[in-house]
Amino acid sequence: MENAWILYAVLSAVFASLTSILAKVGIGDINSNLATAIRTIVVLVMAWGMVFVVGAQKEISHITTKNLFFLIISGVATGLSWLFYYKAIQMGPVSKVAPIDKLSIVLTMILAFIFLHEQLTVKGIIGGLLIVVGTFVLIL
Repeated sequence: MENAWILYAVLSAVFASLTSILAKVGIGDINSNLATAIRTIVVLVMAWGMVFVVGAQKEISHITTKNLFFLIISGVATGLSWLFYYKAIQMGPVSKVAPIDKLSIVLTMILAFIFLHEQLTVKGIIGGLLIVVGTFVLIL
């Protein structure tokens, strides 16, 4: 399955959209940080469950200091993203918060070009610009 990543990406998008809707309903009048913490516990249990289901715990000894450092920093970025996202959807409409959040696609493209030296094509630039324009059309 050479292009299995496409299926995983589509499933990610489906579940990400459900996350926003379910979180908005679930947050109600509770503190958004508490809601994020509850969600994080569920994600933690699911992630470690998958590690043991597929037997990946055997690879723990292969983790380098570099791996650990960047995974920790990535976790901090994820945590901050979730905290800000939950606060935003608690205060505003999901239909406007979600498109702004998805500007991360454009930022990721730019950062991947700068730091990972990934190719930035004309098609990619046009797509990124359309995402930015579409976001502003949706939120205004």
